[in-house]
Amino acid sequence: MKPYPFTAVVGLPDLRLALVLSSISPAVGGVLVRGEKGTAKSTMVRALAGLLPGVDVVDGCRFSCDPAAPDPLCPDGPHDGASGHRRPAKLVELPVGAAEDRVIGSLHLERALAEGVTDFQPGLLAAAHRGLLYVDEVNLLHDHLVDTLLDAAAMGRATVEREGVSVSHAARFVLIGTMNPEEGELRPQLLDRFGLTVEVASSRDPEQRVEVVRRRLAYEADPDGFAAQYAEDDARLAAEIEAAQRLLPAVKLPDDALRQIAEVCASFEVDGMRADIVTARTAVAHAAWAGRDEVTTEDVRVAARLALPHRRRRNPFDAPGISEEQLEQALQDAQPPEPGPEDDGPGSGSTPEEAPQEVPPGDAPQRQQPQQQQNGGQQKTVGAGETFKAKVFRVKGTGEGERGRRSRAITDSGRTIGVQPPSVRDGRPHLVATVKAAAPHQKARGRDGAALKLRPEDLRYALREGREGNLVLFCVDASGSMGAKARMREVKTAVLSLLLDAYQRRDKVGLVTFRGAEAELALPPTISVDAAASRLEGLPTGGRTPLAEGLLEAARVLRVEEIRDPRRRPLLVVVTDGRATSGPDAVARAQAAAGLLTGVTTIVMDCESGKMRLGLAADLAAHLGAEHVPLADVAAESLASAVRARTGRVA
Repeated sequence: MKPYPFTAVVGLPDLRLALVLSSISPAVGGVLVRGEKGTAKSTMVRALAGLLPGVDVVDGCRFSCDPAAPDPLCPDGPHDGASGHRRPAKLVELPVGAAEDRVIGSLHLERALAEGVTDFQPGLLAAAHRGLLYVDEVNLLHDHLVDTLLDAAAMGRATVEREGVSVSHAARFVLIGTMNPEEGELRPQLLDRFGLTVEVASSRDPEQRVEVVRRRLAYEADPDGFAAQYAEDDARLAAEIEAAQRLLPAVKLPDDALRQIAEVCASFEVDGMRADIVTARTAVAHAAWAGRDEVTTEDVRVAARLALPHRRRRNPFDAPGISEEQLEQALQDAQPPEPGPEDDGPGSGSTPEEAPQEVPPGDAPQRQQPQQQQNGGQQKTVGAGETFKAKVFRVKGTGEGERGRRSRAITDSGRTIGVQPPSVRDGRPHLVATVKAAAPHQKARGRDGAALKLRPEDLRYALREGREGNLVLFCVDASGSMGAKARMREVKTAVLSLLLDAYQRRDKVGLVTFRGAEAELALPPTISVDAAASRLEGLPTGGRTPLAEGLLEAARVLRVEEIRDPRRRPLLVVVTDGRATSGPDAVARAQAAAGLLTGVTTIVMDCESGKMRLGLAADLAAHLGAEHVPLADVAAESLASAVRARTGRVA
């Protein structure tokens, strides 16, 4: 079945342009496509491969060397005088759960030790050389694999080093990643490594939505016939891309354009110089796409719109985007002065007549105050203050959870602390232990030379210690007794700071709130901390205190997560003044609910204030077997420190 045609996709002009420019100049650094589910992100990427020109490759080379300029370090080389053939450009898809060896390739350790032969099995990076490498849900990929991909894309080479043996091969490809921000963000340093970024969303225009459905149904009914309708358009676009690739080396980047690029990047206060370099490369590619042999202001404008939005983010709570007005002002400031009268002739750097006036979401205030909710008694919403850098806390003991940056755990990477039991045959081989296991049997195996005679049962695998991510579940009292403005602002600021720390350390977070007569799972456990921040910021207060219901809901969530994600160890943070005022026997029911959580590491943050204090939060902590932290004795920063101290002291 033929893939959905590229030119048949309705709308998405920015995504279409970004993919084309990256195809014209792979040096741009690839494209990150951010958007909600069901917006044709994957469809467009898979269709792009059919538009790329074919490539000439050496016959029998697993690394797609060019016969005209073969890689001198190719593991299958040398290729001097080798014959070649032409094949279509490849689209290689990288699964989210792929192991490192599958991505970069692997060495046959047994042959390397026994025969001294470098037997390298190429991975996905080798398969993607001179083509496209597509990572769907790139934000769910392990950080070390994202680093590996981006390093290879930037350097044009992939290197595998194991036990003193090193193999390197060319790996030049167009890297394209797609992601749904609701499922979590990439770290800023990884965002910066993508050349371009595009935000996509489904159209709200009924006519356009109708056309999307009409075309999709037609494609599903007759894929080949539907593709044939757009074959001419696809062929025309492919020819234009190939022509732009031929023109690219001849495009000039004048000093005036370079000055504009520098002015724009400085105006938006982006970190480092990568933004300038990527913007320059993108502007050159856009000029080639437009058929020009010199970069103009329009090329710089388009390049900045694609290369800068994701580089302006300072923390995960910031939305990407740039101000069109600020961009136009920066371009205008960089224009050289024109001779003659101020209004003499065109070309004076004036802004376009129809420059956009709307400020995109990325330039709105960091966290806008949401509208009041309407459920459950008198309500008021209090915003948070400025977040602060939180101290690190770690769950006690050693886990075996998902790779992260929080607590000590046995992982498939990190420092080697020992050897796995012989029955465990997973991970990277341990060279010394393998040699020790094989040495006593060499005489019986008839060893007669320098080569070591190995058998599969001799292989021993390293036991490695790294870091894991945890589940931090917040259970927040939003009743009327918590409604004091200063107190709620302090609590929200502390929790937001913990969320920021959780983002940096790859934790999973969840939010349970209780007020009125019931508890609510305001945010199911997720790695999207910006979603948690949004829910917390708009949290209203008011009504009675259903403490028992809040604890029961927290216990339910933790039970479900233990089944769904058993390797991620939890920390429960209960933020309350300890009062229980909703329903009959409220206090007794709360104590009974606490008994369901005694096996969970828990902290009770006491938010009670005033001269007359009942000490109910301390009683709750005793029933939970938790640490009691009086909020009245500490500032908001100390609240965060207490959370970390609870588990950090025993690490």
